[in-house]
Formats: sequence, structure tokens, C-alpha cells
Amino acid sequence: MSSSEEVSWIFWFCGLHGNEFFCEQVPHYRQALDMILDLEPDEELEDNPNQSDLMEQAGLIHTRYILPNCGITQLLEKYQQGGFGYCLHVYCENQPMLPIGEAMVKLCCPKCMDVYTPKSSRHHHTDGAYFGTGFPHMLFMVHPEYRPKRPANQFVPSL
Repeated sequence: MSSSEEVSWIFWFCGLHGNEFFCEQVPHYRQALDMILDLEPDEELEDNPNQSDLMEQAGLIHTRYILPNCGITQLLEKYQQGGFGYCLHVYCENQPMLPIGEAMVKLCCPKCMDVYTPKSSRHHHTDGAYFGTGFPHMLFMVHPEYRPKRPANQFVPSL
């Protein structure tokens, strides 16, 4: 498989309905694909069993990619464009949300700090391991300028 075929496969996969949350590239893709296809492992992978374990888990590969600067930058752009959806709380004023890993992926509103099940059912079966439990926190540690302030008002029910 050539490099251009890999890129087009990744582009195709990320373009599928329900895969909008994913980034279009991961490092060590070739080694991960070789491992998935049970081809001869790279000598570097044989010497490092921890890296080998990571390669076996597609979710961990994606998580590993989105935490360094390149991946955070890609997901920051999706976040700013509302690619993960918007919080429905009135006082959050259409705050964009971020993916967070639980058993299945959830969406976190960084303004009210609430966690939601994605609106679209096509995301209900996306494993939370693809994003990890700390992605929103890591993003705001790296880019504190994008952390929204808590809502000024809070709904208080009354009779």
C-alpha cells in the first residue's frame, strides 16, 4: 500500500457519517497497520513491548495522537468551529463542546462542566478510548486562552 493510498483511506474513513470526531492522521500508522494485518513487526516495536501494546489498540493510537501539539491543534480547530456540537444550556450561550472518553464517547461543555451523550446516535457506539478521559483538560492546560468562563447566571427552579 503506498503512502497516498494510506492517506486516501484515512481521509475516506474520517469522512464517513459518524466519524466526524476523528482526526485524519496518526503517527506510526504504517506500523499500526502492519500489526493489525499481522505482518512482520518492525524491529523497533519488538524492542519496546509497551509501544507494541499501544499499537494494538486503535483507540490508544488516536488518543496518543490528539494529545501532542499537532493533534490538539486539529481538535482545537474542530472545537472552535462547533464540530462536536454545542451545549444546550441557555446560559452557556451555544458554547462549543469537546469529546471526552468514558465507556463510549461523551461531550463535555467546558462552560458548565456538564457531560452529555452525543445528540446523534451514530456517535453512541464510538469508544471513549479514542479521546481519553483527560482530553478537554489537556487542551485547556495547553491553551488556557480558550477556556470559557463559567456562566454568569444559573437556572434556579421556582414555583
